[in-house]
Amino acid sequence: MELEKLNVKDKVSEAEWQQRVDLAACYRLVADMGWGDLIYTHISARVPDSDTYLVNAFGVAFDEVTASNLVKVDLDGNVLDDSPFAINPAGFTIHSAIHQVRHDAICVIHLHTPATIAVASQQQGLLPLSQYSMFSLPSLAYHQYEGLAVNMAEQQRLQQDLGDRNHMLLVNHGALTVGPSVADAFMRMYDLQRACEVQLLIQSSGQQAIPVAQSIQDNIYAQANLVHSGSTGGQKAWPSLLRKAYRLDPGFMD
Repeated sequence: MELEKLNVKDKVSEAEWQQRVDLAACYRLVADMGWGDLIYTHISARVPDSDTYLVNAFGVAFDEVTASNLVKVDLDGNVLDDSPFAINPAGFTIHSAIHQVRHDAICVIHLHTPATIAVASQQQGLLPLSQYSMFSLPSLAYHQYEGLAVNMAEQQRLQQDLGDRNHMLLVNHGALTVGPSVADAFMRMYDLQRACEVQLLIQSSGQQAIPVAQSIQDNIYAQANLVHSGSTGGQKAWPSLLRKAYRLDPGFMD
């Protein structure tokens, strides 16, 4: 049974269309990385110069997402532009909460990867055991588990816990990153995911980790800004990632 095909390119602004293409590519890349969870996680991006955002249709797999079948919603969760699709209620609770208060968070990525759930569920959380972890730690927040994210009262606590930080581990649940573009949010998730994977590998080895000097921990975020030519390196890496998404399936641009 084929998914209904839509074509909205001629119905939206050029800026919105480019945001749709970047967001659809992000979904395809997350699927290729093996970070998906069937239809149960979500990535959103604000429509430029508006109080609306784009998110995946509930029931559409990440490797089926296209620029046209992304759903546009307002901050109250109303589906706009006569889209035939609905959205995940839990996705609305989380993403709208952040888009409401973080106007710099153009893109919000929330995933349920085994590695991030495992580290988020440890008492000590993420540890400074690798270069990847030190990219995330200076801007890392935690949010305690409250069950399925369908209680609107949780939004305020989520907002308070995230504050002005860009990485979050949701205890017993997964991970979240935000960024000023899809590219930056993706690279932040890449670093956080890798940090969690490395931590679990070190812990499973049974060997004691070599400590990193605090002076290095304090300086590495500034070094990363210099090397990446930006806070995440997203803008440098994104063109190659778009080419990869195109090689996987150019249909994401439909």
